[in-house]
Amino acid sequence: MTKDLADRMRSAIEGLHALRPAGRVIAATGGVLTIGGLGAARLGDRTRTGAIVAEVIRVGRDGLTAIPDGGCDGVATGDAATLMPRRGFAPDESWIGRVVDPEGRPLDGRPLLPGPRARAVRAAPPPPHDRRPMGARMGTGLAVFDTLLPLARGQRMGLFAGSGVGKSTLLGQLARGVDADVIVVGLVGERGRELRHFVENVLGPEGMTRCVVVAATSDAAPQARRRCAWSATAVAEHFRDEGRQVLLLIDSVTRFAESLREIAAAAGEPTTLRGFPATTGAEIAALCERAGPGAGDAGDITAIYSVLVAGGDMDEPVADMLRGVLDGHVVLDREIAERGRFPAIDVPRSVSRSLPDIATTQENALIADARRLMSDYDRAAMMIRAGLYVAGADVATDAAIAGHPALETFVAAGSPSGGVASFGLLRRAVDSARGAGR
Repeated sequence: MTKDLADRMRSAIEGLHALRPAGRVIAATGGVLTIGGLGAARLGDRTRTGAIVAEVIRVGRDGLTAIPDGGCDGVATGDAATLMPRRGFAPDESWIGRVVDPEGRPLDGRPLLPGPRARAVRAAPPPPHDRRPMGARMGTGLAVFDTLLPLARGQRMGLFAGSGVGKSTLLGQLARGVDADVIVVGLVGERGRELRHFVENVLGPEGMTRCVVVAATSDAAPQARRRCAWSATAVAEHFRDEGRQVLLLIDSVTRFAESLREIAAAAGEPTTLRGFPATTGAEIAALCERAGPGAGDAGDITAIYSVLVAGGDMDEPVADMLRGVLDGHVVLDREIAERGRFPAIDVPRSVSRSLPDIATTQENALIADARRLMSDYDRAAMMIRAGLYVAGADVATDAAIAGHPALETFVAAGSPSGGVASFGLLRRAVDSARGAGR
């Protein structure tokens, strides 16, 4: 037996305890347990009542409030509630290519041991004064991200999209194409039938060779969905601390926020806009701050957080909170998806805050020209489609119309050769518009 395997087995065995404090169930209402006699319990601890495991979300003089992982069926007052040992979470190299739950247990039907050293799922980010600035531009395999919306090492981007506009497919393309050492995907509240589809079809064998998927399905308890985002980030931190470049994909922050709302309601926490607790903004910021450039010899965590925007409302609370703490955002538009262009990125409404520093003067000028052409076309799109625009009425609009087909093709193009080839494609698309505008 190798020393590494022995250390991992020791880590798994250390979580076993023969003696556990016990209390009694005082009440069970609305999917919430009230437990008395467990004065040693703290927030985040777990209790077991029969086969039901619950997480403590409130500690008060009148007892503990705990949310079960499942329902409360079969629980009666007076039932014993034992305090379970605190959970250890120990990511390991062997987790690459695997699908795990927020506790680190395998979901793919194969055995999996924890790593030799446990780490906190809610860790502090590196000290701000020790962190490096964003690094070099990363290849993504997609022309639009290699040019108009570049992704730098340590950058944190938001992906804002409604349902059914190609968000999961785009995340899968990035997982396969981004130039990173390890990919960590956190599927928060994903539909159960979609998990296998995402792993086998969207990521595929190619994507899974360097990927760890942490998943909590939509039927999981809110504390499991909340922990999923934390656990995925902890896995990314593990590989970052080993000096690797990590791409972290969290899908989605909206469901993470919804789990916070459910837990707050059960704990009696006051709510604010649309029922979200006042702490939602701080929790989202704390989650995102853990990603980004590393310090010292550590690597970087480049992160993409998806947000489900109902009806394209970019000002809904979660989208507004997230946009304020990220280094750019990408907007997927339903109208673009409906006309068959994927990825359905609305480039004029999207921005990467790694620009202009990450590009040369010539590249920035080309990007500005392309964005101007796209914005000019969007402003005149209604008149163009209605047949009301007369050619020659406006030079800028004529150029935008001439360059529109080439730019649409460019945004949908792959970029296997990296940024240099992508800028060449963009140059040709812009030049076609310039020729028509003369």
